[in-house]
Amino acid sequence: MAPWSAMKQYFAVDMSAGRFLRNTLAFSVLSLMPLLLLYVGLTPGFAGHLLEGGPALWRFLRQVVTNGLPVVFTINYLSFFLLALVRDSEGAKNAPLRLIITDLLARLAIFILLHAAIYFVSAGWFGSFGGDRMTALRVVGPTLSRSALFENISGVYLYATLISALPLYIAAMEQTARERPTSHLAKLIRSLPGRIGAALIALVLFGVFLLALSAAAWSIATLQGR
Repeated sequence: MAPWSAMKQYFAVDMSAGRFLRNTLAFSVLSLMPLLLLYVGLTPGFAGHLLEGGPALWRFLRQVVTNGLPVVFTINYLSFFLLALVRDSEGAKNAPLRLIITDLLARLAIFILLHAAIYFVSAGWFGSFGGDRMTALRVVGPTLSRSALFENISGVYLYATLISALPLYIAAMEQTARERPTSHLAKLIRSLPGRIGAALIALVLFGVFLLALSAAAWSIATLQGR
């Protein structure tokens, strides 16, 4: 993932809202495309099914546009804004670790709640889930519980948000190391050359998010099954 130095020109607190939104949309689409191709390629017979066109292709594209893109865009917008705050001299007064916690909790809530809202609306508008809104809500937990394993298309949306998570976590780790050079975290980050230490911690943090999402989704599915 590109470090902050390569992305700061695209996301800054003094940037116009329109430009920030446009850049977030562009990065979200770019992160989705290769993962969608990977998912289609890994799913037996799916590529041929889509190449036939017709309703199958239309439903797939509709799902990506009405579900995947809104989820990925919303999460990325939040993380890119927090990334800009980490770099900004005024925003930097906020503890970087606090911003990371904010991001982790917010992306967990956004991923679950937006899926639920979109499934609910899709049942009424497009007749998805047999047109039953309660069925749409009941499949949220089981679906998201498997997304971390890339077993369904929600996994595509989940990993597409890496494009915003890693730069934020890396930038926050590096700032923490500069501000608290004697802390154990700073020593751990500096124990490896370059940005490797910060990048490894960033990956661990994203892994924590994956575990939290899986646990939350499993809990929701369990409660709904009672």
